[in-house]
Amino acid sequence: MTTTLTSRPPFTNEAIKSFSDPADVAAMTAALAKVRATFATAYPLVIGGERITTEKKIRSINPSKPSEIVGVVSSASKEQALKAIDIAADAFESWKRVSPVERAEIIFRAAGLMRERRFLYDALLTLEVGKSWPEADGDVAEAIDFMEYYAREMLRYAEKQPIVPVAGEDNEVVYIPLGVGAVIPPWNFACAIMVGMTTAAVVSGNTVVLKPSSDSAVIAAWFVDLLEEAGLPHGVVNFIPGSGGEIGDLVVSSPKIRFISFTGSKEVGLHINELAAKPQPGQKWIKRVVAEMGGKDSIIVAADADLDAAVEGVATAAFGFQGQKCSACSRAIVDATLYDEFVTKLQARVAKMTVGDPVNHGNFMGPVVNEAAFRSISEYIEIGKKEGRLISGGGRAAEEGYFLQPTVFADIAPDARISQEEIFGPVLAIIKANDFDHAMEIANNTEFGLTGAIYSKDEAKLERAREEFFVGNLYLNRKCTGALVGVHPFGGFNMSGTDSKAGGRDYLLLFLQAKSISRKIG
Repeated sequence: MTTTLTSRPPFTNEAIKSFSDPADVAAMTAALAKVRATFATAYPLVIGGERITTEKKIRSINPSKPSEIVGVVSSASKEQALKAIDIAADAFESWKRVSPVERAEIIFRAAGLMRERRFLYDALLTLEVGKSWPEADGDVAEAIDFMEYYAREMLRYAEKQPIVPVAGEDNEVVYIPLGVGAVIPPWNFACAIMVGMTTAAVVSGNTVVLKPSSDSAVIAAWFVDLLEEAGLPHGVVNFIPGSGGEIGDLVVSSPKIRFISFTGSKEVGLHINELAAKPQPGQKWIKRVVAEMGGKDSIIVAADADLDAAVEGVATAAFGFQGQKCSACSRAIVDATLYDEFVTKLQARVAKMTVGDPVNHGNFMGPVVNEAAFRSISEYIEIGKKEGRLISGGGRAAEEGYFLQPTVFADIAPDARISQEEIFGPVLAIIKANDFDHAMEIANNTEFGLTGAIYSKDEAKLERAREEFFVGNLYLNRKCTGALVGVHPFGGFNMSGTDSKAGGRDYLLLFLQAKSISRKIG
């Protein structure tokens, strides 16, 4: 039977494992041992299906134990990056003619393969980027969701599109791919975002040069192999890990690159946007940039909030995966009438958080991703000690590995550095608001606009937040992290990026262009 949107069961999200089931614990324990047995494996470039080993290497380390090398990944040169672009351009000429149904089937198969190997991918995330078991499983579940959702979306876009009829003409709109894209994913959702960005481009009929973060290059290498196993033709995805300084600008500025899909810091995103805007000799198009960047996300705790629920939401949103989420709560804006009680309760809640090697299931927080992150976050902690009152954490959590304590500062001014600058680590600023008007003013006082939340029992306050809280993803009486594919399309305003709405019905349009065709009849 030919696959159509109606022949597939409706999309449903993968359930995230809590690891309360002993069978899941046993499976994860076995997977960790299997992945650890692969440590120091060499992973080549993949260009047009050819495996290429280079002299220059990227050593992906275990941030819990930096002496352990998770994998050794070949690093692409400028010449190899240009070759990958050329091969992707050649592959596009045939791939764009493959039917959307066939493209979708490959991605459905890839989703099935990842589902079968779920615990292995969980284990690799724990070992390569330091995710706790539930955080790792959420990452992999989201990757599967992206594949299942985007494949269905391509089937939807391939259907006959609604057009206003007019006498004497047969009219249609069809969606066609763009061309060769540079996909530059981050390390923090090393599976989900990398998989989502890549498969959205590919299922839409584009070809890709994939340049993953050096901190998570091994999981990207695994996924490129998985795509090939699922039946993706050679040259459609080309794997070129490497230094951003050496090949990043070269790839972005190539006249053969039609679009750049990037997730990362504001500074790098703005640089990519600027570079892509300048046409190069031989370039025929305006490059499309899909950029998801930083956040400085706030949770407002109104005077009438359920205080215990607000404390739990702030704590888990601030310190899940060590605060290394663009959606993480980095500011709690608390009404003055319950400020002191909130601070006391949050301090007690944070004190219960365990920090240590995430291989051990009982640890809530693991390490930050690398030494540079550890140093940068530590510098912000020292700044925070000058800008406010330290009530939790404030230092290193272990001698080995990049472990930091969950750190909370109270009495922070709305314009303080730790209230305005993205830290991307386990640091929370608590800000006192005089009233709800003041809280809303503070919530909108940064250059970012990614996620936000409000805890309140007052429908008028919630309605006002709907209208005035200027973020791409707003949550009412729940934490500001944990967006689900198809449920909470994700992307932000202002310096948080181009509001791509990943995991939503609009996302594939970023990788497609509409062609209107009209034929005179009669």
